[in-house]
Amino acid sequence: MQTNWRLFKVYLLAGTFTFSGGMAMLPVIERELCQKSQLISKDDLYEYTTLAQTFPGVIALTNACFVGKKINGTSGMLVAGLGAILPAFVLMSAATMLYQQLPQTGVILSVLTGIRAASAGLLFSAAYTLARYNLRDFWSIFLALACFGLTLFNLLSAPTLIIIAAVVGLLVNWSQRKEFH
Repeated sequence: MQTNWRLFKVYLLAGTFTFSGGMAMLPVIERELCQKSQLISKDDLYEYTTLAQTFPGVIALTNACFVGKKINGTSGMLVAGLGAILPAFVLMSAATMLYQQLPQTGVILSVLTGIRAASAGLLFSAAYTLARYNLRDFWSIFLALACFGLTLFNLLSAPTLIIIAAVVGLLVNWSQRKEFH
């Protein structure tokens, strides 16, 4: 029960106080679950975070489900998932109702500008952390840079890039295995 409460609280707080989605939550989740509580290893957290990105849907929820399941089974998956989506649901409901009534100038505009800047910083931090974990050989680095460039210039869609990356991964693995036999 205590582990489930911890999972719920970590994902609830991460979802409440980090903007820009699931990737921006990563530093908070790492600090709380890996460093403070030692409920999951950094390697497992990054593995599940990377895996969560390959599935359709909300990254924060998918990550919470994988991590919660690893830490405390089905009940851990459910409470972590609830903690991950509850803040977004409440805040988006309130924002949807209030957005048209808020002035789009002055203090409100300044606050939103600051939040957007912080969100970009959190996303860069998460991207750097995932890159450090995942980009360990030539092919991974090459593939990441190629996908980044193709995305940056809007040349290929994300689903197409994921399929191409999966095929390249298979081919690289197959050629490496062939070399050792």
